[in-house]
Amino acid sequence: MIVHVVKKMLVLWVIGDGKPGHLNQSLGLADAISRQVRCETYQISLAHKKGYLARTKAALQAAANLPKPDIVIGAGHATHVPLVWISKKYKARSILVMRPSLPRGLFDLCIAPEHDFPQCGGQKKLILTQGALNRVAPPPATDRSEQMILIGGPSKIHDWDGNALLLALKEITATGKWRLTDSRRTPAGFTEEIRKHLPHIEIFPHQQTNPNWLKESFADAANIWVTEDSVSMIYESLSSGAKVGLLPVPRLKSDSRVLLGLEKIIAGGFVTRFSDWMIHRQLRVAPELLREADRCAAQVIHDFDLTQNDAG
Repeated sequence: MIVHVVKKMLVLWVIGDGKPGHLNQSLGLADAISRQVRCETYQISLAHKKGYLARTKAALQAAANLPKPDIVIGAGHATHVPLVWISKKYKARSILVMRPSLPRGLFDLCIAPEHDFPQCGGQKKLILTQGALNRVAPPPATDRSEQMILIGGPSKIHDWDGNALLLALKEITATGKWRLTDSRRTPAGFTEEIRKHLPHIEIFPHQQTNPNWLKESFADAANIWVTEDSVSMIYESLSSGAKVGLLPVPRLKSDSRVLLGLEKIIAGGFVTRFSDWMIHRQLRVAPELLREADRCAAQVIHDFDLTQNDAG
């Protein structure tokens, strides 16, 4: 990775709306910037604040004692107005992660999955990504041998078929050691069914794992299977450098933008469908490591002219 020499120590502010998924994307970008330049990151939380005025006031109060920012980052509709307000007040660059609900021109840069902006590639002040940004660190150089299973649950796009999933897990875990974790969307009682029918799988309920457990587990995993509904975990798994398989769950909306993005990485050979795995009994090696946060960070540094020169 290229390490850049910055003109000064950069100060990043990350505005969060209280939703972990949104904060994860913003911090994913901030983490990636910090891997390439010297910077400090400060968080401002708008959790439990209602209305644009209340959120903006809360953001300004929280920022009162912070060093002046160079870049302010936010994700989620609740952060949009405070993000614009603060960036103007402090003459800082604004970066919005995800598709905006306000005019895109109000922000210095927008970063969003390409399925949110079909046919908009190459536009100024817009970076399109494959999937959402995340905080998964670059893969370690050490050997990795762990095998993981990540279980989601019903969503707006996907239904659920626990029996079919149990049959798939039985095939996948016939050999080797496996660790499994669920999510808040996993139907009640499903992990108990796994314990009953597949007692050899070691289960780590999400309620009993610390916030760093999944991130640390990614670093050790060679193979990861993810239910298709868990889109963010699919892209996190790909960012970890592991080989990734997709566990089958029924689809409710075949024309969903998210599913179109998923079909693209399937066609590109980044992941292996369970049905394909049943033929060859092996997971594909992705054609390249999907490090979208680092790619976006490098473009931010370049486009915002934040460096003096580059050092190898």
